[in-house]
Amino acid sequence: MFHTASIWLTLALAVQRYIYVCHAPVARTWCTMPRVMKCLVYIGVAAFLHQLPRFFDRRYVPQITVWRGHFEEVCRIEMAPWVHAISLDAYFITYYGFRVLFVHLIPCTSLVVLNVLLFRAMRTAQINRQRLFKENRKSECRKLRDSNCTTLMLIVVVTVFLLVEIPVAVVTILHIISSTIVEILDYYIANILILITNFFILVSYPINFAIYCGMSRQFRETFKELFIRGAVTSRKNGGSSRYSLVNGPRTCTNETVL
Repeated sequence: MFHTASIWLTLALAVQRYIYVCHAPVARTWCTMPRVMKCLVYIGVAAFLHQLPRFFDRRYVPQITVWRGHFEEVCRIEMAPWVHAISLDAYFITYYGFRVLFVHLIPCTSLVVLNVLLFRAMRTAQINRQRLFKENRKSECRKLRDSNCTTLMLIVVVTVFLLVEIPVAVVTILHIISSTIVEILDYYIANILILITNFFILVSYPINFAIYCGMSRQFRETFKELFIRGAVTSRKNGGSSRYSLVNGPRTCTNETVL
């Protein structure tokens, strides 16, 4: 559930950054804090509903077995009656088909496209920054530099995400094909591949955290304010809650800033 939510949250973050960079006037309407909070709730609920059947598709029944010459009572896992009622094939094809389409293929494809668009926008902004620097417009040049740093950070995070998620999607698709159409994947190898991909998923989380900490002063300051008692940071125009790349300086926090 949390992995599914993290995928959709990454996509939402990339979409939000794309709106900020490429459609700044629209960001004033779409990237407000109430809309962001609603989006977070929707993603959390959708991820929970997606995984909800997995909480009830198995049951554990007691079974007596012989262990080292003694009778021992153990638990045996079997599929729930409602799964057998709709058939195992229909259940797993529906579940994994939805997962491949809406958790892997569509988010990964969208993130690749958004990454390309953000990279192009960053290159254009870099050219504009050089022009502003030559015209000695240092204030605007500094704002554009900060925006580029945030965009670059997101591009790196999304790239790490794709390097992890694309192999997961490939393994899942091969597993579905091998289970339903033609057996092309040995289950021993499949289990090893799943363990490897899950390991890299776990590793990617601290890597992303390190990327945020290393490339975003705004993230470091916000993190310290939230989790380190007594850590107070002074925020100037580049701060996270008192400055917007869209609206400029402000005193309220009705709009998120990446």
